[in-house]
Amino acid sequence: MAKHVNYGLIGCGMMGQEHMRNISLLPNASVTIFFDPDPKMASLAQAITPTAKRADTIKALLAEPNLDCLLIISPNFRHVEQIMAIMETRPLPLMVEKPLFTCPENTTHLTEIRRNYPSPIWVAMEYRYMPVISHFLEKANKTTGGIKMISIREHRFPFLKKVGDWNRFNRFTGGTFVEKCCHFFDLMRFVLNAEPVRVMASASQDVNHLSETYAGETPDIIDNGYVIVDFDNGARGMLELCMFAEGSTYQEELSAVGPCGKVEAYVPGPGRFWPEHLGTPPVAKLVTSPRNPKGPEIRKVVVDSKLLEAGDHNGATFYQHQKFAALVRGDTNKVEVSLSDGWAAVAIGLAAQQSARTGQSVNPEQWMQPCLSV
Repeated sequence: MAKHVNYGLIGCGMMGQEHMRNISLLPNASVTIFFDPDPKMASLAQAITPTAKRADTIKALLAEPNLDCLLIISPNFRHVEQIMAIMETRPLPLMVEKPLFTCPENTTHLTEIRRNYPSPIWVAMEYRYMPVISHFLEKANKTTGGIKMISIREHRFPFLKKVGDWNRFNRFTGGTFVEKCCHFFDLMRFVLNAEPVRVMASASQDVNHLSETYAGETPDIIDNGYVIVDFDNGARGMLELCMFAEGSTYQEELSAVGPCGKVEAYVPGPGRFWPEHLGTPPVAKLVTSPRNPKGPEIRKVVVDSKLLEAGDHNGATFYQHQKFAALVRGDTNKVEVSLSDGWAAVAIGLAAQQSARTGQSVNPEQWMQPCLSV
């Protein structure tokens, strides 16, 4: 029988609860102990996993003897400081939610973490593990004959409410292109197997959160924009983001094109947001369109209903934890989304934020170089 994996979990907000529900679906894995300073979030987490212990502090969590790995799903701006604390106390195998970090100053600590953390660190990039996107990534280069252009469109709902409203401000999130879009920059970099050399962005805050105030401050996060990324292999990527388009049939649409054809993925949003009067929510689909012979092939990619009910990421969180738990057990030594991967995705997001502010193209090398250095 496979070794049981005992998780310690830091952060039990909406995403933390999704992780807990998906871990509970895994065979031979469970959340042993969790920490969240907010009483309401901690109570909701306890209801999901009644047998788990509730720690009063991160220090108390790390003192739990029956632990095999750790999971950080705290607010973005806490990630690096918590990894540092874990490294100094009990550096177990670690999964940390995206974005890995939020500001350039964090790179000094990340360099230290990469040099000294003795166990694997896996950055949670759920989009890689959505079944339809996994198929897209597998087929993209073969179908296209080598990708020359990749575009990702996300038309979705506004940012949801978070404890303390931290996700309303750039200083806590890193900015929307970091907070929300590092997923997509990771997909571009991964499928192209290339590094970014130039980033150009146009974005603004036009609709969402304009009438909100928190301690006298109005939110400053953008809600729509375009980003173009040039890569060192000559390919280019484009992101189109709109966060006031929740009426769309599909939340994400991906397209990769090359000399031999095109492949597309269509991803529905969370089923809980689909209007009941419209009936059954849409199903993800993969479309391959070779140039010869012409004509698209359309394939539905159905996800188990239990996985859809367990979270908002089309089954991805479950499949991600399957891979991570195998790493923790020692069944594999492959970290599929490394510290460097998470770092690079944020670097592109930081460059996009700067480009949108200044109106100038930005070379992300200033943030990428420490990430790529061995």
